[in-house]
Amino acid sequence: MFDLIPDMAAKRAEITPGALAFHDTTTGRGWSFARINDAANAVAAGFRARGLVEGDRVAIICQNRVEFFISLFACQKTGVILCPLNWRQPALELVEILAQAGISLMLTDAEFLDTAREAAAGMGAPVLTIEDDLAGWIRDGGPALKAPVPSERPWYLLFTSGTTGLPKAVIQTARMAWANTVNIGQAIDIASTDRAVCFLPLFHTAGINLYTLPVFLTGGSSTILPKFEAEAVLGLLASGRINQFFAVPAVYQALSLMPGIEDLDWSSIRCGCGGAPLPEPLIRFFGAMGANVLNGMGMTETGPTVFLMDPAHAAQKIGSVGRPQSLVEVRLDGVADGAEGAGELQVRGPGVTPGYFGNPDATEKTLAGDGWLATGDVARRDADGYYFIVDRIKDMFISGGENVYPAEVERVLNAHPAILETAVVGVPDEKWGEAGAAFVMLRPDQTLAPETLRPWCRERLAGYKVPAHVRIVEDFPRTAAGKVCKPKLREAFSYD
Repeated sequence: MFDLIPDMAAKRAEITPGALAFHDTTTGRGWSFARINDAANAVAAGFRARGLVEGDRVAIICQNRVEFFISLFACQKTGVILCPLNWRQPALELVEILAQAGISLMLTDAEFLDTAREAAAGMGAPVLTIEDDLAGWIRDGGPALKAPVPSERPWYLLFTSGTTGLPKAVIQTARMAWANTVNIGQAIDIASTDRAVCFLPLFHTAGINLYTLPVFLTGGSSTILPKFEAEAVLGLLASGRINQFFAVPAVYQALSLMPGIEDLDWSSIRCGCGGAPLPEPLIRFFGAMGANVLNGMGMTETGPTVFLMDPAHAAQKIGSVGRPQSLVEVRLDGVADGAEGAGELQVRGPGVTPGYFGNPDATEKTLAGDGWLATGDVARRDADGYYFIVDRIKDMFISGGENVYPAEVERVLNAHPAILETAVVGVPDEKWGEAGAAFVMLRPDQTLAPETLRPWCRERLAGYKVPAHVRIVEDFPRTAAGKVCKPKLREAFSYD
């Protein structure tokens, strides 16, 4: 990649100034690329008027809205680093994150003003509102800026979900953004005529990068919803205004339960999925309606796109995340290059983060000196070069000396007609050291006796993989990205 990259908002405004970049459903307003760039210039001027300089950190807490992206591009213009915050977290949790980032300013929408003030108080950082302060800057305008951007300069920080401790701040750069645009853009054929929808939270990489920022950089448009609501998303898909759609499995699951889902015309909608494996029953459910959902895999640390399944083989390779994309190298620890086998997945390329902000120890632990990032995922490569994610290394448990990967057990359980979703964790066991505990969420109007699941699993799994415990639950504790929070399940497990 180049050492310098053109200012993204300015370049897009130069190429297609009058084209629609965003439609904000909250306000009903459309924003052209020229208008986005003008607004970003104005916010950049506001930052400078506040005394912010390159390297200063600005936190932002809000639901999805156009002003988030305006702030993001303003940061790129000034070298200020944006720190998106999880609006689901209480102020006390945010305090630790703000201290880690060392913020100089907090931006918030009106809904989270009290939370923002409480969280920022200890930092002594001023709190500005999007509706008043940021809107005022945009009305006042600012000088045009279009200086090249250093490709590896920190642009924004994304905080990992923190299921194993204090979240780490993953550095995101302009280089990573363009690498992801190439990787996902070629995989799903993004074009300037494409129309996407942004509803995943913007404090996670999927909300920004799948597919909103790549669509912006390619000249397409995105409709912005404040957050995921099944009825709103279904209505937008039914309207014919969206042809590129990316979601996590929890979203596909919620949509599958919506009345009228079978009436939706999927023929013009290209569907992607990531964040976790999409269960085979859901793949087949949507496939029966003509939706070819492509599984993929990536991480916040990889920008995120590493893999995406190709449409031609999606039906034959169910469960695969496809092959590595254009600007990614991958290898499996302990497996010869190109050979079949399983090992820890390692990734290298321009989409990989330069490290964790203010955390050299974590950076050194995750990133080897030759640029390879250890993902912590076990992956398998088949004879055709397609990859399957086996499970997280840390989720594996050992029962009677045998390695058990919960994802394999979950795939079997998810095939049961009464089951909507499952999560399996290892828990202490006096005889076997560890044993599986399956937490099961049932489909609406379904009942299931927990004791019937063990013999059902035994017909389909080796004995040591069969869960020793089954618990029926109403829902799961989840991270903000929609993933099941397995440490909380382990903590909540009871032998009663």
